[in-house]
Formats: sequence, structure tokens, C-alpha cells
Amino acid sequence: MTIKEFKTPGQYIKALIEARGWTQRTLSVILGVDESLLNKIANDNRGIDAKMALLLGEVFEVEAEGFLHLQKEYDLAKAKIAMLPDAGRAKRVKIYGDLPISEMITRGWISADNMRNTFQVEKALVKFFRSDSIDNIEILPHAARKTSTLAPVSPVQLAWLYRVREIAEEMIVGKFSIQSVNNAVEKMKELLHSAEEIRKVPRILAEAGIRFLLVEALPSSKIDGACLWIEGKYPVVAMSLRYDRIDNFWFVLRHEIEHVIQKHGIDKIIIDAELEGEKASASPNISHEERIANIAAAEFCVPQSKLASFIARKSPFFRESDILGFANTIHVHPGIIAGQLQHKTGRYDRFRKHLVKVRHIVSYGAMVDGWGDIAPIDE
Repeated sequence: MTIKEFKTPGQYIKALIEARGWTQRTLSVILGVDESLLNKIANDNRGIDAKMALLLGEVFEVEAEGFLHLQKEYDLAKAKIAMLPDAGRAKRVKIYGDLPISEMITRGWISADNMRNTFQVEKALVKFFRSDSIDNIEILPHAARKTSTLAPVSPVQLAWLYRVREIAEEMIVGKFSIQSVNNAVEKMKELLHSAEEIRKVPRILAEAGIRFLLVEALPSSKIDGACLWIEGKYPVVAMSLRYDRIDNFWFVLRHEIEHVIQKHGIDKIIIDAELEGEKASASPNISHEERIANIAAAEFCVPQSKLASFIARKSPFFRESDILGFANTIHVHPGIIAGQLQHKTGRYDRFRKHLVKVRHIVSYGAMVDGWGDIAPIDE
């Protein structure tokens, strides 16, 4: 006899008893347990614990683990029969597993007492994702995809986009034209020499007809910026300031503005995540839209021919005086030079002292959501 012949521990015990010509009473006496208890175990009305498995293994000279294995398999089989299918459970796995619900509540994105109040949370998510029901919110695999993006986006990134759009729709800015944006770019070139000058950026972009806002990224989203259009006519540039550095600010901003100039994002939203390394280069391995935006951003920050000449003359030893002198010559902040040198040389541990923080500066005149602030939105 092998244990594989049996489906339940009770069947196995009865077969072992029969093989020895015993009765259940006899076994109860040998084990020193109540006969009624043994009858329940033999009829699978009571489970076998580790102690009983050891006793049975000793008496029948078999592996105790066999009884526990049969018990586990039997319990699982009974549970599968008893448990009714629940479509809502799979939905909750997707919603609560892929979205930082608690964070979204804390930041005022959705209105609920806490994430355990599933009724409130689901009602709030329906409103947030502009859906007709919780079953059709966009992050669920079966739901129709309403947001067309250039590259696949995660549920967390999609939620960030929804928040950006929600805020941007209520912003009032000047009249948009490509010429007004080009003029804005020229004005912003005059700001590159000083971190404090960044405070003028929100006003310049608003006058050019661009809805510019700062929305703190959700955990693990790795978003740097995005370009989208309201009703296909009104451009939006959103930044997360995931890296609060002067070089990153100007590169990401100019990158997103180039998307506006090229009218990228009208048909498919441009979301830039992990805009660093190869993704921030002119590599043929990235999309045409991203390559164009990266080239424009790099050239805006530091004329690339001048940077190449500087590197050729000074590499591999870049003295402090060299960086300051080059920055002064081309009239940009040393931190912008430092950031470009890090990117070109791959040495991100160098020149860090020049990478000043700017979020507190640009936030002064910008629409901000996050970092303790909640953007005002009419309900």
C-alpha cells in the first residue's frame, strides 16, 4: 500500500487499521486517546495535528509527514469547493495592488476616510478616473483604454496623468501659439545664469499659453515630466521634480516644451519616465519624438559644440575654475554645466556641489500639487 492511493487522512488510517486486522477501538487504546476522537479523525470530521501525525507514524511505522500532507490536500480541496468565485476579489487585487490608495487619500486626490473603507474608495476612484463604474476604471485590464500614450504606462503613472489633467483643466493662461512658445524659449535662455531667475518660468509659460504645473510623483512611478493637450488645443507641461536639481529642471522643462513645439502629445500623451542615461540622449534606440526633444533640451542647456570643445580640452581633469569659467563664458549656471558633464562622462559622483535645488524657487509662482500642498480644484 502507498499513500498515493488515498485522498484523505481518514481513508489512509482505515486502510492501515484493516491491514493489521485491528478495530478503531483497538487503535484508540494503543494511542491512549478517546475512541470518539479517533472515530472523528478516521471519518475525516476532525483534522490531524502534528502530535497525532507523530503518534500514528510511530504505531504504524510510516512517515508522519504523510498524514499531514493528506490533511493539507484534503483541507484545500474542501476549501475550493466551499469558496464561491468572487470577481470583485480579482478587481480589488488590481486596484489596491497597483495604486497607492493610502497616498492618494492623503494627498487629496480621492476622498475617503481610509483605504479600508472600500465603498468610499471605489466611489472616489470612479470619480477620479471619470468612469461610469468601478468595473470600468482605466487601470483594469478589461476596461477600454481611453488614454492614448506614446509608450505603455503603469497604473501609478496613469493616475498621475489623471491628476495632472484634472488640475490643468482649471488653469487660466494666455493665448497659445507656436510663435509664443518660441518667444518663451528665448526669454528663458536669459534665465539660465541664475537659479533665482527660475521663479519667472511659470509666468513666462502662462503668457505663452502653456499650462505649466508641478505634481509630485507617486511612489515608484519614476515620472519626470509629461506633455498633453486639453481638447487637442491647449498644451500642458507637467513636471514632477523627481530630481530637485537645476540641471534636471532645465533639461526636463525644455524637453517637454519641445514636445509642445513639435505638437507631440496631441494624439498620444507623452509621458517621460526615467529621463536619464540613454533615454536622455540622441540614441537611435529611443523614439523619434524623444530624440528630437532630447537634442533640443541639451542644446538649450549648453550649446553642444561648445561643450564638446570644452570636454576635448579639459578631459579627464575638470578643475573647479574650468567649470566656473566655462559657465561664465556661455552665461549659464555652473550646475547646468555640471549636469551635462555628468551625463557625458557617466561620472554622476562628480561636480555635485553645483547641483543646487530649485523646487522652492519655481514653486513660488507655479501651480503645485504635492510636497504638503493640494492644488485647489472645484468639486
